[in-house]
Amino acid sequence: MGFRLPAIRRASSFTARQTSSKSEDIPKGYFAVYVGEKQNRFVIPISYLNQPSFQDLLSQAEEEFGYDHPMGGLRIPCSEDVFKYTISCFN
Repeated sequence: MGFRLPAIRRASSFTARQTSSKSEDIPKGYFAVYVGEKQNRFVIPISYLNQPSFQDLLSQAEEEFGYDHPMGGLRIPCSEDVFKYTISCFN
């Protein structure tokens, strides 16, 4: 008996004109986050919201950006390497 853990999906770098078309690329049960200096887009499972280390990233995002995210996705204020390491611990 086995089970499959959700995987992260890395999207191409964010550009302003991609905003409207990218919302259609997010499958049910996932959401988009923008990470790093270049605001690279990742589509991750909603189940990550239950992880304490991801909740820490959300708290940092709240402190830095508040609740206004005009890009349509959630901005995470950390480097891409830190983000990848954090979510790699979930698998």
